[in-house]
Amino acid sequence: MKPNIADVAEVAGVSRTTVSRVMNNRGYISEKTRKKVHDAMKKLNYFPNDVARSLYSKKTYLIGLIFPTTSNPFYGELIFHLENLAASLGYKVLLCNSQGREDKEKAYLEMLQRNQVDGIIAGAHNEGIEEYDSPYLPVVGIDRYLSEKIPVVSSDNYSGGKLATQLLIEKGCTNILHINGPISLKTPANLRREAYEDVMNKEGLESFTYEVEMDDYSVIKQLFDENPDVHGIFASDDLIASYVMKEAADRGINIPNDLKLVGYDGTETIRLVRPELSTVVQPIKEIAEKAVELLITQMNNMEEVVPTEVTLPVKLLENESTRS
Repeated sequence: MKPNIADVAEVAGVSRTTVSRVMNNRGYISEKTRKKVHDAMKKLNYFPNDVARSLYSKKTYLIGLIFPTTSNPFYGELIFHLENLAASLGYKVLLCNSQGREDKEKAYLEMLQRNQVDGIIAGAHNEGIEEYDSPYLPVVGIDRYLSEKIPVVSSDNYSGGKLATQLLIEKGCTNILHINGPISLKTPANLRREAYEDVMNKEGLESFTYEVEMDDYSVIKQLFDENPDVHGIFASDDLIASYVMKEAADRGINIPNDLKLVGYDGTETIRLVRPELSTVVQPIKEIAEKAVELLITQMNNMEEVVPTEVTLPVKLLENESTRS
């Protein structure tokens, strides 16, 4: 039979009320008494009932995370920081991998609300999901416009796209292509494409973009088939850039002598396995910190005014893929 609060009180030699106050950190309790209660809990292998505690405090100390995938290095690193930050503030996370599917995203959103999470941080792909607009649910988007009312945190995508394209031009590239995700998605990341097109037009160069659908990189083969004389490629994330590097190697195309390449994200994983890749580095930890900060602000007071959009600076990291 599992031990209960009465058992803890008996072993500690205190009242049940005192045990409850220790567990809920209410009122003054001497360090001696607090230690006696914790020692009794440890001896009995007793764990407080989080459900009961949440009913008392009206908080579950749970945060939901909804992202399209955990396999992408950017999302993996971002989720790592989000979980660490949440834990440091006393929150646990429920991680939901939507795989870019609207039905899964809706199902996870409903599940999180049934579990009474205190708030949600979402970077999922789908639009127009009305459940996000609940006036009682604190939500923050990362690189995704979830609704007009929900704050979104992202890197300075336009500046990053500009830096990447200008670097390729400075290196002598004239036939420069861009690869990004579906333009139909309403996301700040589309500004990378907009910046690429603006820089190319300003320099009197023709712009052309290939779109990668969810985890379908076959378009990269098509790009090389249709553009054998391509000089430079700006990929909207480092994973796409890695596929470009593989395809170029398979075709005997030397990077950077025959083709120069710039990615976007700058995760620790890609910088470890592809140290030669020039990339625009996102401040991933700072993005996580700002998202958690905005969420906590809303969770403490839904009436608190928070900025609808927060943009954080990026930096260009040049490596061998653009040098010759």
